[in-house]
Amino acid sequence: MKRKRYEMEKKKKTEIQTAIEELSVFIVTKPADKTEATHIPLRPILSFCSLIIQVLDKIGPTMAVLRQDIDQNIQRLEKFCETDSCVYSNLAEILKKEKEEGTSKMVASCSRALFWLTRTMDFTAGLLRLLSKEMSSKMEELVEECYMTTLKPHHGWIASAAFKVCLKLVPDNKTFMEAIGARDESYDTLREDIDTLSSLLTPILKEIYFVLEQYGLSRLRSM
Repeated sequence: MKRKRYEMEKKKKTEIQTAIEELSVFIVTKPADKTEATHIPLRPILSFCSLIIQVLDKIGPTMAVLRQDIDQNIQRLEKFCETDSCVYSNLAEILKKEKEEGTSKMVASCSRALFWLTRTMDFTAGLLRLLSKEMSSKMEELVEECYMTTLKPHHGWIASAAFKVCLKLVPDNKTFMEAIGARDESYDTLREDIDTLSSLLTPILKEIYFVLEQYGLSRLRSM
């Protein structure tokens, strides 16, 4: 009985493998009529961001601030989507509505929430790519390198100062690797999973950034 339970636990998918499964069926639809919005499904994006939270939970309380920020943005978009799930299951429709209302750049807007979730996904994808290439490098160095290219350009001095504090709390390589699945897998398998996830995320992020730019949301900044 114990051995059977062990085998079941061993076969349990990691967060990265779950993300690969979900994003592999992700489809962006561009309408022939340019007056209509591009269809980019919201739910898979929120699911992926929820998986990021699960990894942060495994790392521990040191990532609590980042976790809270991601969770709040997910909840804001989920709540908005529930007002009309048929329409707002498409993230472009959310951006369109808020732009028409003139609320897209407000602090508590869903457009801003989507912008920061996209930046979080970009940071996550970049960090995993660096980790795949340099698994022996210190996590602190990889996190800082990735931060400089994905998040820092959009952070004001308060957010940048907060990051410097969080950087000191970044877990060591072993803790992070175990959090994303290395405990039950070889590094070669983990590297393959990371590369697969990266190949799926890159075109998705490109499409989201394109739509954000269409609605004037490519250069938002935090405090």
